[in-house]
Amino acid sequence: MKAVILVGGLGTRLRPLTCNTPKPMIPLINQPFIEAMLMRLREQGIDEVVLAVQYLADRFRAALGDGEQLGLKLHIVEEPEPRGTAGAVKNVEHLLDGTTFIFNGDVLTDLDLQGMLAFHREQGSKVTISLTPVEDPTQFGLVEMDGEQRVQRFLEKPRPEDITTNLINAGTYIIEPDVFRYVPPNQHYMFERGLFPVVLQTGDAMFGYPSRAYWTDIGKPQTYLEVHHDILVGKANYHIRGAEIAPRVWAQGDVDIHPSALISGPVVIGAGTKIERGARLIGPTVIGAHCSIGSEATIDAAVLWDGNTIGEGASLRSCVLGHNNQIGAKTVVDGGAIISDNCVIGPDNRFDRAIRIWPGTQLGEKAISF
Repeated sequence: MKAVILVGGLGTRLRPLTCNTPKPMIPLINQPFIEAMLMRLREQGIDEVVLAVQYLADRFRAALGDGEQLGLKLHIVEEPEPRGTAGAVKNVEHLLDGTTFIFNGDVLTDLDLQGMLAFHREQGSKVTISLTPVEDPTQFGLVEMDGEQRVQRFLEKPRPEDITTNLINAGTYIIEPDVFRYVPPNQHYMFERGLFPVVLQTGDAMFGYPSRAYWTDIGKPQTYLEVHHDILVGKANYHIRGAEIAPRVWAQGDVDIHPSALISGPVVIGAGTKIERGARLIGPTVIGAHCSIGSEATIDAAVLWDGNTIGEGASLRSCVLGHNNQIGAKTVVDGGAIISDNCVIGPDNRFDRAIRIWPGTQLGEKAISF
């Protein structure tokens, strides 16, 4: 079974975290998201995957190769220019010879793919769209169906009085390859505003597949932090690598933890990380590899990528740190703050006081604050 994963976006909503790292390769529980996604697809019977890439394509090639290490066949195809969702698949059409799954590369879901495929075949569908319910339908594109689940209409960000369903497009599709005759070659063309409305007009069989499986878009700062919390508290089905060294505390290799440190799970700690005297790690928290957590520092409901150094008495709460940052002694980084890579943030020695990074702050690469 083949699949195409759309990974061509710039990840602008997740900046500054995506300035150096393609969005599908950002770590999720210390593992590149795209790697975890590929492993899940393999487990559900997909053995050949095409990555439709545009931004930082060489990063995917260096990390994933031909897919052999993950137990599947992988094609990494770079678009000459951004071509939209349907245009990106049209660009790899020569690699598709049968029923194909299409995935957005920034969606985490535990959708039953074999169940969706069985439904697609039973209905004789040309296009099947996964659907998920949401609390506020006004923020999404809704998909209306008849009693047999055949798609009748698409409604983009409706007014409250126009809402007839709470089911939205969840970003997983099954498509028969002959449908791509409707997609113009070498053009920017979208599924949502291009191909799917055309299929409605032609009368080709197009069905919706509603599911209450876990679903979230990792491509926004708040949801990126929330999905870590969902995984760690068991809301999302996700394999956490490493050994459980204490109740709900996982170490992903050798770690150095001072006996006086307090760790309240769920917490994941990357290989080579050192946690010093009196430090407190409060879950749900993820610490990357080769980090250093200073004495009396507090890390609470935060996500730290690899190589971060946290000074004595510093406090990090509900924030995200990219790679290789230095957070000085007694510095406070508060809720929702995003710090990119290679930043240096430390105390203001002129006034002998700490630096506070306020909630919602976003600092780009190599920011320096003293």
